[in-house]
Amino acid sequence: MDIEEVRKVASLARLSLSEEELATYGEQLTRILGYVKVLDEVDIEGVDPMPHAVDLQNVFREDAETESLPREDALSNACKTDGQYFQVPQILDQKD
Repeated sequence: MDIEEVRKVASLARLSLSEEELATYGEQLTRILGYVKVLDEVDIEGVDPMPHAVDLQNVFREDAETESLPREDALSNACKTDGQYFQVPQILDQKD
């Protein structure tokens, strides 16, 4: 992987890298891509694609209606509250 490709990848990842880091990561990326290229040589004829390497099963419990947490307990560790709701800093501009 040449230095310009590494520079482009770093830019896309919003990374500010020194020339030395670009060279180091270039070598590492080249080795990684070389390994991935080796995987292209594996014969996968007749192998069905699968989403996971191992069989996974859902481990969620059944939904059950339960008592809600009391408001005082829910708000007890809040940084800021009006006694009824959590108060958080505004992050979006109000549109008129």
